[in-house]
Amino acid sequence: MRHSKKFNHLGRKTAHRKAMLANMAASLIVYKRIKTTVAKAKALRVYVEPLITKSKDDTTHSRRVIFSYLKDKEAVTELFREVANKVANRPGGYTRILKTGNRLGDNAEMCFIELVDYNETYSDSKTEAKPKTRRSRRGGSAKVTEETVDTGAEVVETKELGSGEDTVDPVVEEQIEHVEKTDALKQEENTDDIATEPPAKKTEEKISEKTEEVAGSEEKEIILKPETPPKEDKKVKIEKKEAKKITPEVKADDPKAKAEVVKGEKKDKAEKQDKPKKTVAKENKKPVAEDSKKEKKEETKKDAKKDTE
Repeated sequence: MRHSKKFNHLGRKTAHRKAMLANMAASLIVYKRIKTTVAKAKALRVYVEPLITKSKDDTTHSRRVIFSYLKDKEAVTELFREVANKVANRPGGYTRILKTGNRLGDNAEMCFIELVDYNETYSDSKTEAKPKTRRSRRGGSAKVTEETVDTGAEVVETKELGSGEDTVDPVVEEQIEHVEKTDALKQEENTDDIATEPPAKKTEEKISEKTEEVAGSEEKEIILKPETPPKEDKKVKIEKKEAKKITPEVKADDPKAKAEVVKGEKKDKAEKQDKPKKTVAKENKKPVAEDSKKEKKEETKKDAKKDTE
């Protein structure tokens, strides 16, 4: 019988119910979110939130008390090491229930139960607090001023309700007039300078600027283009090669070099002597062949005459 017992028994006996809630609380602390039925989530919320509040006081006694409920060393260390620091500034309400609909089969209501500070989508850390404003009356009902409460902020508006015109301090008016006068004086000085300058000076300045630009461009071209050596004519190159062949440089102390030079001179002489012989032989061969051809033609003509006779 219930006997005015208001908590949900969840269809289980005392030992089974306490073991189930202990396991669910340990998994919630370790994983920060679990999926279960709405009835079990509401029972778990009542079970786990007092334990989280007790974990803010990190003492041996509170650790032993929480361990007697959870019966899991990893969950206890996680609770005191991370969760307690994360939830230190929150005065209760550490969990949130998000309903997901009914379950197929028994049509039970399902939900997610999670720790509030570990859900970034619903966290209020991104939202910035707007500065609060305060209205104060000065000088009766004619004027109403609006000021900001935050430090470092200035007066936003000062208006007269009766006339509808903006009121400005006399000090600010004097500063504005002074600035306007200085701007007008500067403009007059600039116009005077432009009128007094003769046109000859302007033309001279323009010419000097152009000459400087041209000189600067020429210097850049000179720097960019590398110096290339002048090209030599083909005749000069041939003459240098012949001079090297005719007069090779020989050191006085190198006997090997001298011997090589002597050998080269001998080869040149032999080549010069052999060349005319070959040409003479060729010239002699040509007239012999021409004479033989003439003789053959004459013989053929004689034979042709004989045949005709």
